[in-house]
Amino acid sequence: MGPRLDLLGKRRRRVAGVFLKRLTIKGFKSFADQAVLDVEPGITVVVGPNGSGKSNVVDAVTWVLGAQAPSAVRSQKMDDVIFAGTAERPALDRAEVSLTIDNEIRLLPVDLAEITITRTLLRTGESEYSLNGASCRLLDIQELLSDASVGRQQHVIISQGQIDAVLNAHAEERRMIIEDAAGILKYRKRREKAERRLRSTEVDLDRLGDLQREVRRQLRPLEHQAEAARRHGDLVGELSSLRRHHKATELATLRGRAREEAALRAELAGIESGSRTTLEGFADQITSAEAELAAGGDDLGDRLLRYESLRERGRGIRGVLVERLRGIERDREAFVSQQMVLGLEADKTRAEAELAGLESESESLAPESERLALAETGLAADRAAFEVTWAEGVVSLGTHAAEARGELGVLRATLAQASTESDGLAGRLALLEAETGRLDAAAADLRHQLSEGETAEQPLVEALTQIEQRLHAAAMQRNAVWERLATAEADVRTVRARAEALALALDEARSRAGVAHLSGIEGVLGTLLDLVEVDEGYEAAFAAAAGEALDAVVVEDVERAVQALDALREGRLHAAVLSLVAGAGRTTVPPVGRSVREHVRARTPEVDRLLDRLLAPAAIVDANAAVEAAMAHPDAVFVTLEGDRFGPSGWRIGGDRGGATGAALAEAESSLTVAEDERADARRQLDEAERQTSDLEDEVVRHTRQLDVHDGRFTAAAEALQRLQAERRDVVNEAEGLRTRIGVLEARLRDERSRVADLETRLPDLEDAESEAMESGRRMAEQRRDLEERSAELSGRRTAHEVRVADLTARRNLLLARVTEYSSRLDELNDERQQADQRRSELDLQAAATRHLVEALDVRMSVADGRLDELREQRRRQSERVRAVAARLDGLRRERSDAERSLADARERLNRLEVDRAETRLRLENLTESIHSEFGCEPDAIMDAPGPDLPDGVTATVRITELERELELMGPVNPLALEEYDTLRERHEFLVSQLEDIRNTRRDLRKVIRSIDDEIASVFAEAFAEVSTYFTDLFDTLFPGGTGRLHLTDPDNLLETGIEVEAKPSGKNVRKLSLLSGGERSLTALAFLFAVFRSRPSPFYVMDEVEAALDDVNLHRFLGLVRQFRNDAQLLIVSHQKRTMEAADCLFGVTMAPGGSSRVVSERVAVDRVAEDVVALVAS
Repeated sequence: MGPRLDLLGKRRRRVAGVFLKRLTIKGFKSFADQAVLDVEPGITVVVGPNGSGKSNVVDAVTWVLGAQAPSAVRSQKMDDVIFAGTAERPALDRAEVSLTIDNEIRLLPVDLAEITITRTLLRTGESEYSLNGASCRLLDIQELLSDASVGRQQHVIISQGQIDAVLNAHAEERRMIIEDAAGILKYRKRREKAERRLRSTEVDLDRLGDLQREVRRQLRPLEHQAEAARRHGDLVGELSSLRRHHKATELATLRGRAREEAALRAELAGIESGSRTTLEGFADQITSAEAELAAGGDDLGDRLLRYESLRERGRGIRGVLVERLRGIERDREAFVSQQMVLGLEADKTRAEAELAGLESESESLAPESERLALAETGLAADRAAFEVTWAEGVVSLGTHAAEARGELGVLRATLAQASTESDGLAGRLALLEAETGRLDAAAADLRHQLSEGETAEQPLVEALTQIEQRLHAAAMQRNAVWERLATAEADVRTVRARAEALALALDEARSRAGVAHLSGIEGVLGTLLDLVEVDEGYEAAFAAAAGEALDAVVVEDVERAVQALDALREGRLHAAVLSLVAGAGRTTVPPVGRSVREHVRARTPEVDRLLDRLLAPAAIVDANAAVEAAMAHPDAVFVTLEGDRFGPSGWRIGGDRGGATGAALAEAESSLTVAEDERADARRQLDEAERQTSDLEDEVVRHTRQLDVHDGRFTAAAEALQRLQAERRDVVNEAEGLRTRIGVLEARLRDERSRVADLETRLPDLEDAESEAMESGRRMAEQRRDLEERSAELSGRRTAHEVRVADLTARRNLLLARVTEYSSRLDELNDERQQADQRRSELDLQAAATRHLVEALDVRMSVADGRLDELREQRRRQSERVRAVAARLDGLRRERSDAERSLADARERLNRLEVDRAETRLRLENLTESIHSEFGCEPDAIMDAPGPDLPDGVTATVRITELERELELMGPVNPLALEEYDTLRERHEFLVSQLEDIRNTRRDLRKVIRSIDDEIASVFAEAFAEVSTYFTDLFDTLFPGGTGRLHLTDPDNLLETGIEVEAKPSGKNVRKLSLLSGGERSLTALAFLFAVFRSRPSPFYVMDEVEAALDDVNLHRFLGLVRQFRNDAQLLIVSHQKRTMEAADCLFGVTMAPGGSSRVVSERVAVDRVAEDVVALVAS
């Protein structure tokens, strides 16, 4: 970082509204190292030699405040602002400028005492803005600064050349300066935005208008189709509602019947279940009784047998030894066994007899079974004959008659309605035909007006075309003059820059040569560069060939040379001296290359001889052959056009000397004079071209307004004609639709009248057929009832017969089981008897051994006899109980027969009920399927369907027939017409609303534009009035006794009027700015700018060498003006003028070492020495 010192010139004070506080520059243009300028209140002056970079300080302020055009910072492209490097320092990759703003009084709407704006640019093209280190947008900075009257055009910064630009600008461009200062640009931007929106809405309005007309054209014919579709839909909806209601009623009836049948089935099932339970109870009781009957004597018989066996065994034991006793015992035993056999045989015989009786009873049932089979066969045949006879049921001729009566009533009502409708359509058609005639007459009148308008427009168009052609030619001429002026301006700038560069180079050469120290010595002719002229392109070769002599001072003779050397030695300067009469050197020309001497000429013969000595050994060769030539001729000097030198003293590549010579400088100054004359001539021609163009533009505007008025009338008539034509098309289309509708109605009336006549003819026959059908239905019902009664009777007989057969079968099976049991028991007893005989033989052998036990056994046997008597009595009582059980068994069997008959009856009723339920289910299934297929929903969904409102005396069936007939008569309709019509109508309504919205938007935009125009006019008028007043006052201050004023080019048009400047200094009778001197022009421009500053004050102003063209008197006046602004604003001035430095409150010096970069230097010094010390410091 370079040194940074604060130099306080006079006094440190706080100025109200101090704004700039610190400027930090790094890598920007010539500032390679960081440079910091702590700006003081009041007037700050930046000084420095040419080329040191002091104007770059102004460019840095311009750049950090958001300048976007490279020309605003005197560059070809934006990355030129990055330090490009020197011979001693490399180029940098970024440029950064920070500007710190003092905001203690909160002039800016930010609650911060200091605000630092930073802009950074990288060589890669990336750019960034930041506020207090936080990244932001350029727009944020511009909006922030706009609150401090720093506009986007940065009118507070006056750079080099802007003074002339203010005076040379067009009147409209001067207006922009005031608009920028007054903050009108934001209104302009807002107005442009509103105008763009207005233009875009005009396109939308035209497009929506076309769309609306097209939709309206499609809407009319579609409306009739939609009406038919709506009528058809209403009829279909009513028919569907009626069918739903009818189906729902039928469904409710069938479901009610199904519920009744289900309840009855449940009741019969209960009866059947109860009967089965009762039968099962009877079966158990009967089985129990039979078991009790079968086992009634088993227990006592066994005990009797046991006691008798014991007695007989006692007897056997007793007579074991006595064979007679054993025989008696066996006889006794055999007697008892025979008893049992006889009893079993008797039971078997009874069972067989009962079985035979059952077989006989079963045989007696066979005829009944045959009779039942024959009866059932006859019943089946009769039922089949009934089904064949009445398979198709009774022909529903009665329904045909009812349908005919219903259709006849509907047709009569329809005929009346259609007749009324036809009369109404005919009346409407007559009105439309009359409307068509009126529209044709109005359209013919409008066509006549359009024809007259076209005839009247042609002269206006031809006149406008001629004026526009003349305007185009004038504009082309003006553009050509503009181009010529721009070229002349560029030539002036180029030639001036070349002249300044040549003068600077010669000054530097003179300074190096010490010409200033030799000014008092006679015979000093100047430097060699002042005395020669070099051909273009050979400057570098000449500089290389001349070597050190290029910076030498040429003197007339040796004596002057000695004096010059002494003076240089006294001044401690390192310089060279050439004498015109010095000894002649070698003049041998090198054998290769071209002579340098041929391209260098002197102004005097003496200098020619000097050049012969200096340049004779030098030759120009190509760079590729230079080394080879130097090696071949080491005593010669070889140079290239690029400035390379190859000689005995060494080889050197390139050089830093340009083509600055005295002759070149004189030629540049002469060229500058010619270029300035050319520029002045171009400006005069441009003023004349501008005047002609302005006059022609006024004529174009006048003719255009006339054409606009005519076009407005023509357009209004054309639009009215289009509306009439569109309305006529609508009327014609509606009339055609009415004619078609009337034709359809007439055809429909003819068909319906024919149908009415046909129905009236057929109705008597249909009513007779209806009576016959009712009689056939009665006969069919009687036959069906007879068949059902016969079927019920046979079913009862069949059930009773099957019960008797089942009872006989059960009894037969029981008796067969008993017979089988008895036979098995008898076989067992026979085996036992055979075994007893064998035992008798054995007992006889043992009788003798057991005789002595007889007495002991007698006692026991007596006891056994007593017990036997008791058992026999019990056996008697048991027999009585068995008889009672048998009687009870017979009763149970009778009751079981009754229960079986009841069960058969319940089953018969259940069978009939199942048939009815099956029929109900089938009808429900068919009805459900019909609901599914017709309505696409579940049956429950239509149960809540409301019943339709029917006319008195009209049933749902009749109304359904009427609706079906009406739908048939309507024929096919476009089902999508209603939807398309609704969609198109909604689109039409939407387009209408959009059109209204756009019209409202356009009205609002026009109001906004008028409001903005009023605001612009008001603000501009106020600002211009203030600027004009201040300009007159400031002009009087800068030109005492003179008069200056501002006036508007078009006072009636405050939105576009330009601003002209009139200046008449004291003692002069000129008003054109071009006739003023350079200083007067500068002061006039400054008066205008400072008037703007005073009207719309800004916290700071930056000026770059604006007083360069002022003489002492004018400079004094300018500084007086600056001092007036010292207490109101902060001023940063770049200047060369010493008096400007003396007026400063703070001075900064900018210097640049050879091969280095710009740096800021300053020092605290006394007031009366500030300017001299700063100048000396910068120069060192």
